[in-house]
Amino acid sequence: MTQIKTPVYFMPGMAASSLIFEHIALPEDLFTIHKLEWSIPEKGISLVDYAKLMCEQVTEANPVLIGVSFGGLLVQEMARCIKTRKVIIISSVKSSLELPKRMQFAKYTKIHKLLPTGLVSNVELLAKYAFGETAVKRLELYERYLSVRDKYYIDWCIDNVVNWKEGAELPDLVHIQGDSDPVFPVANIKNCILVKNGTHTMIIHRYKWFNEHLPTIILQNKSSI
Repeated sequence: MTQIKTPVYFMPGMAASSLIFEHIALPEDLFTIHKLEWSIPEKGISLVDYAKLMCEQVTEANPVLIGVSFGGLLVQEMARCIKTRKVIIISSVKSSLELPKRMQFAKYTKIHKLLPTGLVSNVELLAKYAFGETAVKRLELYERYLSVRDKYYIDWCIDNVVNWKEGAELPDLVHIQGDSDPVFPVANIKNCILVKNGTHTMIIHRYKWFNEHLPTIILQNKSSI
């Protein structure tokens, strides 16, 4: 008897390509893997409408959506448009209340509008925006992963994080967070699976943890995780 595979869609974080998942390996007899990519949003488009467009790329029914960082916000909005089996967010937030105080402050002061996003061709600066890191030894690696360097896109992403108005928490949501994440500190986050020594880039640097644990997290009922 042929076993029905679980479709899993991966969404990278801001400015990153799906290459960040290149070392993630799920059992091929249990899962079909799809990797989504960012496109430059139309001028003035909302995150909700962008999510609806992204849903058009989801071709299998009742999928599992996995999003990293800003991609985690996006898959939550996608799950409000289509039926999903489960939503897993990594290095992300499930509520605007989980944003760090500097981002909540930016919502009211608009100070994020002053960020020098016109310099996104500078990989070191882009790594700071996207990964919360500027480690020189990793810049060559990050140049490989950070492929979206359009100023409007970066401005749009930052503005949508700062001004995110989330709906009710999804019942099928699982949150995986590193305890050393500088972008979304775990001190602000509740009800998550904690990864020891996990940073904002743990999907890259701690891929062995994900390869070991993701299959079970995907297939288990949320109540038993």
